[in-house]
Amino acid sequence: MPLEIRTDRLLLRRWRESDLAPFAAMGEDSEVMRYFPALLTRTESDALAARADALFDTHGYGLWALEKRSTGDFLGFTGLAPLPAFIPGPGGIEVGWRLARAFWGQGYATEAARAALGFAFGRLELEQVHAITAVINEPSRAVMERLRMTAMAEFQHPKIPVGSPLRVHIRYSISRVAAAAASAAADLTR
Repeated sequence: MPLEIRTDRLLLRRWRESDLAPFAAMGEDSEVMRYFPALLTRTESDALAARADALFDTHGYGLWALEKRSTGDFLGFTGLAPLPAFIPGPGGIEVGWRLARAFWGQGYATEAARAALGFAFGRLELEQVHAITAVINEPSRAVMERLRMTAMAEFQHPKIPVGSPLRVHIRYSISRVAAAAASAAADLTR
């Protein structure tokens, strides 16, 4: 499925072989992986990229590779995935992102996630989308709040050891109605 989404600055696209080396470098970067339980080996990063791309074939949505349109640089990923069954609460679809450190603080995560939400509510006609992160992950929580997602509930992540500062996670959600209202409000301020 040759699905692509274009924003002002980004191309959300299927993964390419050329994405694997920079994605592996992200997985080995302790700052990028600060809010994850461990760094990733090259093999683990390659497997994650393959699973991210395979979602498109099995579900019709997935985790897009992010490309900066003006340069062709690989920035990381964003997109949609089924919430893992081990996450407490109602199931559903989550939006997520991970960017290389060189691209932090420039609004790319918000821009890309907003495009993924547009796809979720427009093309997929979902009623609600979720996001999860460690409570201490302030940068991702800030993106969720810029997206007008609402903090719903904290929970103990069952795959992170007791005592880890990453164990307490939080679920955010946004409904189709709230996303439409946020988009309309943003249009009025432009």
